[in-house]
Amino acid sequence: MSAPAAFGHRLHFHPGRGAFLRRAVAEQGVVPPAGVEESVPEFAEAFPFESFNRMQREAMPAVLDADDNVVVSAPTASGKTALAELAICRTLRQGGTALFIAPLRALTNEKEDEWERFETLGYSVYVVTGERDLDPRRAERADILVMTPEKADSATRKHDSPRYAFVTDVDCCVIDEVHLLDSDRRGAVLEVTVGRLRRLCDPRVVALSATMSNVEDVADWLDAPDDCTFAFGQAYRPVPLEARVATYAHGDNAFADKYRRLYRALDLAEPHITDGGQALVFVASRQDTVRAAEKAREELEERDVEVGSRGDYDLHTAAQDLENQTLRQSVVDGVGFHHAGLATADKNRVEEWFREGTIQLLFSTSTLAWGVNLPARCVVIRDTKLHDPLEGEVEMSPLDILQMLGRAGRPGFDDAGYAHVVCDGADADRYRALLDEGKPIESRLAGELATHLNAEIALGVVDDVEDVMDWLETTFYYARAASAPDAYDAGASLRDRVSATLERLVNDGFVEQSGLAIEPTALGRLTSQYYLRLETAAAFHRVCDGAGGEDAGTQIGQDDCIDASAVLRTVADAAAFDSVAARRDEREALGPVLDGEGSDLDAGNRKVLAILRAGMEGSTPADLRSDAWVIRQNALRLLAALRAFCERFAAPRDANLVRRIEARVEHGIEAEAVGLTAVEGVGSGRASKLAAEGLTTPADLRRAGVDGLVDAGLSEGVAERVHEQAAALPDLEFEWTGVPDTIAPGENAMAELTVRNTGDGAPAGVRVTVNGVEMTAETRYLGTTTVPVGVFGGDAEELTFTVTVAFPALPLRPVTDDRTVRVE
Repeated sequence: MSAPAAFGHRLHFHPGRGAFLRRAVAEQGVVPPAGVEESVPEFAEAFPFESFNRMQREAMPAVLDADDNVVVSAPTASGKTALAELAICRTLRQGGTALFIAPLRALTNEKEDEWERFETLGYSVYVVTGERDLDPRRAERADILVMTPEKADSATRKHDSPRYAFVTDVDCCVIDEVHLLDSDRRGAVLEVTVGRLRRLCDPRVVALSATMSNVEDVADWLDAPDDCTFAFGQAYRPVPLEARVATYAHGDNAFADKYRRLYRALDLAEPHITDGGQALVFVASRQDTVRAAEKAREELEERDVEVGSRGDYDLHTAAQDLENQTLRQSVVDGVGFHHAGLATADKNRVEEWFREGTIQLLFSTSTLAWGVNLPARCVVIRDTKLHDPLEGEVEMSPLDILQMLGRAGRPGFDDAGYAHVVCDGADADRYRALLDEGKPIESRLAGELATHLNAEIALGVVDDVEDVMDWLETTFYYARAASAPDAYDAGASLRDRVSATLERLVNDGFVEQSGLAIEPTALGRLTSQYYLRLETAAAFHRVCDGAGGEDAGTQIGQDDCIDASAVLRTVADAAAFDSVAARRDEREALGPVLDGEGSDLDAGNRKVLAILRAGMEGSTPADLRSDAWVIRQNALRLLAALRAFCERFAAPRDANLVRRIEARVEHGIEAEAVGLTAVEGVGSGRASKLAAEGLTTPADLRRAGVDGLVDAGLSEGVAERVHEQAAALPDLEFEWTGVPDTIAPGENAMAELTVRNTGDGAPAGVRVTVNGVEMTAETRYLGTTTVPVGVFGGDAEELTFTVTVAFPALPLRPVTDDRTVRVE
């Protein structure tokens, strides 16, 4: 089959030192067996094929028979997954536990499904996801653990807790797509996590990567010897790849440019579709996949391009089972779209139909390139820039570009794969250079060195000055700096940089140093625990230090020391939102929401503030909705961190205020009814329904009883559960003993106050004031507590004693009670 006419370059990578290994294997006459049954007889049923390909056979002795760490760089679709499975087989054969680190959450779920093959052989596979879902017993008993880098980071940080002790028993760590090291956001996380894991339990490490030009740097970092380091070139691709750059006529309108690029992409894909092949087109966003598929259907029909599935009765029938209506209409024309927001069943059907050839043209986001092995004869990258809710418009990473291009060519179906980058003419040379020369993997730790060093100190991994350099020498940053000193300012300057970083941590209060010994402060520990950037943690600390303002009339609480407006402003101004951009229509929507609030903030941060304010009321303007979900999720994480800072550095009532703000942002519920969200099973919908019936607190729910809740619109079963959960929340009684009605000037009397909680216990702050001046304050797990109350006759005509009980972890409004004593 001939390639469509286009101008460009063949994708080329340097072979690296792995080429020496392949020559050595051939010269020594070491020829590994090709059959699965022969190589791993006890695991043969775990492999979906009968024999290994050439790349797999050449790497097999190092992966299956050696104890050393292994690094393998090979083209996309060349069969690296089988090497991961061979490493796992070796670990299981020896009675050990394997950890597989996958780049995406979606991939961890896929591995759980795929590796049911190991389950049928009697081995346990467990995907470690969120904190709430963790089953420590299953994790401890698992033979194969699957995590993302972020989850592995979290687990290793908490390794000394009983819930995460299992992570120290890992015998082999397989890193899928280790070139993720070069990712701006996630690379440093992977780098420090692997280093931490090696210090904790020193597992064997098998690192797998798409083709990269500096595989030897990764091998040096992981201490993989030459005979366990492989750099397989394009000759090992099952299908030869032609990768080219295609330009388009750039205009002044970004929206119109999308369609210009789409038409260019269809020009490139059309010859393959006409010839019965398939095309996979990558676009910037989920919405773009849908819009591009809709327009492509119209355009293919206008061009009179024959798509094989049109008129297929069975497909029309099967498509009716799809949840997504637009997808249902699209696939019957042989055009589909795929993104993470689709229902799992819909995604599975799309993937199945694409593999079968039923769908000939598929639009997807870049996540598919890292996930499902779904090759196509033709791959086109329509968008090299994308909108990130937190970063604004960003360039797609070179890693993503190469990963996507590598999906071109279906083994067993195509003689060649054809991949195209569609870009503006001004960017063409840059992308041609990428295709010609590849991309060395760089460390991203330098930009986050202080944050990660603080975390290692907080974890106790680093506890003196010498440890700091020892830790640095275990990083990919150090290995890469040794390889490219000019680019990394290696040598003495690298040490100077680390010393300066440590000095900054000490000066800013994250670390304490005494001689050579260093240890974390409470600020440093909290910063690490909540994965905060240092500047954000410092801002949170300042808010706590400045506690004492009034509430600013937000109706969240009238006796809070921290200003609710300051809480929202501090979160909106956090470093995580530094790159948020506000488009013109979004800026116009800010005024009605904020009414002048935050006018000194940058437009992007005001946008965040407006989304939080509107979210608290449950009514986000349409012009602010596109990024609202992502921004709110990040804000909720930051609010949880700020609440912990308040518990440690301010007071329980301040933490309670932040907790109520957090609940309102999450549920979009009015201030008076926010306490309802403390009841398990009551979210924004039920809370609004109950509030409309005059039930705004858990105490109201208890008093209403099941019958009253049914009258308020709940079903009987739900009413019973809600009433039971409300009854379990704190329910306070106050008993003042010995408090006189009057006291003479100059006289005094000792009384006491008993606070009794008839519901379930919970951490609480109990504060007693007289005429607004604090007499006593304590934080305790509240069941029943008694505090002394001194009554002193002074100059005031009346003494008003007020007790306030605030629950820092619950979105319940503080509970107060008071007694008044006349001075006469």
